Amino acid sequence: MDETAHGKSLLGEFLSRRRAQLKPADVGLPDYGDRRRVPGLRREELAQLAGVSVAYYIRLEQGLSLNASPQVLDALATALRLDDAERRHLHTLSGDVRQSRRRLPAERVTEAVRQLVDAFGDSPVVVLGQRSDILTWNRTGHALFAGHLAPDSPDQAATRPNTARMVFLDAHTRDLYVDWPRKARDVVGKLRQVVGKYPDDPHLASLVGELTMRSPQFATLWAQHRVRAWGMNEYRMRHPMVGELDVLQHSLPVPRGQGIRLVVTTAAPGSASQAALRLLNQTLQPTADMPATARPAAGTPAHVVPSVRP
Repeated sequence: MDETAHGKSLLGEFLSRRRAQLKPADVGLPDYGDRRRVPGLRREELAQLAGVSVAYYIRLEQGLSLNASPQVLDALATALRLDDAERRHLHTLSGDVRQSRRRLPAERVTEAVRQLVDAFGDSPVVVLGQRSDILTWNRTGHALFAGHLAPDSPDQAATRPNTARMVFLDAHTRDLYVDWPRKARDVVGKLRQVVGKYPDDPHLASLVGELTMRSPQFATLWAQHRVRAWGMNEYRMRHPMVGELDVLQHSLPVPRGQGIRLVVTTAAPGSASQAALRLLNQTLQPTADMPATARPAAGTPAHVVPSVRP
């Protein structure tokens, strides 16, 4: 599929799926109890809500019109009841084809990133690339999220863990989250946002294809076209060493990091969860082969290898 056709299908699929998820009652329209041939709003109803002609909306959904104005996109986002992250995603999908059809550049762990990780001390830190690869972590981050994996597994592309694969395909990670379905929705929503920006990235396409084939839960969530923004998320974790703990996962963009993010985990001061994190850290003993931050050589590319399983 060429770039233009691919861009068309992404925008049209997003509009169609989100329209199907709305009922007339959700947007204040009468239903009259009639039996509908398709779920959700009709095209005519959404066009009316957005203040555009039915013919123009159909062209948008079928991918026959590109580069809709920001005003039209905002009207559609309002009619579809999109949140801020989903609204930005809609604008991204409708953007200039040449700009939005990029592939992700190589993601590198620099010395500046390692220094930033070290600055957080004993707090669990994981560095994520946009494809959801774990590029590096500190000792506590490794122990909290993936103690069953080798501590140096992020160092080489052939062994690098991927958090999307871990959440859907790894039993340890699934058991780690008390409310696993919410964590799964968050992971899919963030991955959906990245795919919208880089739909021609072959590693992303391979990752989505693999998860769709191997995880029915992923396939169901992916088809919903929900988008999640990066930020702060609260989770209850069930750790095999320190038990249950309530944590905040803070996603912090790395300056000039081309989308790389630090995920820092904290707990409320004085809480039992903070004590559990401290206990986890106390169980870790520095060794010669596991420094505070796992340190691949400076500038090591962080490509995804889709065939690797955590």
